[in-house]
Amino acid sequence: MKNVWLMAELSLREALRKRLVVVLVVLSALFLGFYLFGIYRLQVTLDDRAVSAGLDAGPRRGLGGASVAFAAVFGMYLVYFLSSLMSVLSTVGAVSGDIENGVMQSIIARSVSRAQLVLGRWLGFTIVNVLYVALLSGALLLGVRFITGFVPPAPLQAVGLMLLGVTLLTSLTVLGSTVFSTLSNGIGVFVLYGMGFAGGILTSIGQIANTPTLLSLGRAANVLMPTNSLWLGASYHLQSDTLRQLNELSRGANPFISTSPIVPGLVVWTAVYAVLVLLLGVLAFRRRDL
Repeated sequence: MKNVWLMAELSLREALRKRLVVVLVVLSALFLGFYLFGIYRLQVTLDDRAVSAGLDAGPRRGLGGASVAFAAVFGMYLVYFLSSLMSVLSTVGAVSGDIENGVMQSIIARSVSRAQLVLGRWLGFTIVNVLYVALLSGALLLGVRFITGFVPPAPLQAVGLMLLGVTLLTSLTVLGSTVFSTLSNGIGVFVLYGMGFAGGILTSIGQIANTPTLLSLGRAANVLMPTNSLWLGASYHLQSDTLRQLNELSRGANPFISTSPIVPGLVVWTAVYAVLVLLLGVLAFRRRDL
């Protein structure tokens, strides 16, 4: 276990040294400021309209509140996308990078087993990615609350589902890093991530057009790559009652938001999926020739 924590610490330091991660963090901060400024201007506009109509300025209700809630939900979707990007880019060379740089032999020679190396790499990068999600989502939600007074019904449940999605992506990226080159791994994981998003689109179209085949294809894609389903489950906990009612009237026309909670079995499957993928990465690296 000591070696696992040692590799995790090395992974944390490596993630901080990567310029790519630093650039992504800086751009995330710029995104946060830019987006919150947009929400501030939205709130100012709504306040001005309320005063012109002889109403009190403050937290919005009805359609005005729905616009604020939608802005908050979509902002959290962008946070989830950036977090997914972060989890893949920071982890893509977790194992393959050491092999390609020629330092893997020296690491293995220091009484560090292959299983300890993979588990330590996963642990270190998971900590980085989870902290990134928690900090960015927390900053956005606090900013929205300070500006508009809007608080999602269940923000902790929503962020928890997002964290689970990022953890699955980290496990998949670590697995790919034990089998493929760094470039091939990054492309493969992004394709899988896109498959999950495509599943959400197919499900949305299938609901609108009442097409069972599209619904089945969408569900299959969501089981194979449940990251998009986790986001839809998170979006349910972030919506106000008014926004949820509006989306129910649209019959699922918005593929970014769900009006029903996530199936508990899918949450359990995602957690098991992440563990199985990690164990598969350990087995794959044990059998790989260096």
